[in-house]
Amino acid sequence: MLQRIQTIWLFLAAMWIFLTLKFSTYSGTNKEMVSPYFLKGTENILLMFVTLAVGILSLVAIFLYTHRKLQLRLAIGAIIVELLLMFLYYREVQTFIGKGAISLTAALHALALFFLVLAVRGVSADEKLIKDSNRLR
Repeated sequence: MLQRIQTIWLFLAAMWIFLTLKFSTYSGTNKEMVSPYFLKGTENILLMFVTLAVGILSLVAIFLYTHRKLQLRLAIGAIIVELLLMFLYYREVQTFIGKGAISLTAALHALALFFLVLAVRGVSADEKLIKDSNRLR
């Protein structure tokens, strides 16, 4: 399990996603005229649940190393849900008034997406290797 590189990628993606619950991704004046207001993953229930869904999908996929096809589907599902999460953050940022600033920690979402893509590539490579070895028998 731990000797496979996609385990590391999935763990790093989950770690970055869970960190977005604590750190802000955007700061500015919100619609209630609170300044500075920091947008975090716990801003509303939808952002929090979708963030937790991506993190949990990544962690569950780690332990499905014996079922590579299911692991691949979960990793691809985590990518899709992460893209949805990025869209939800974009929509939430549009509610801010005036100028704001994207926090440096907003890059955690891009890093998580990158690690999820690397995990999908790793699982696909393992699946291809198993198919090739079965064909040689």
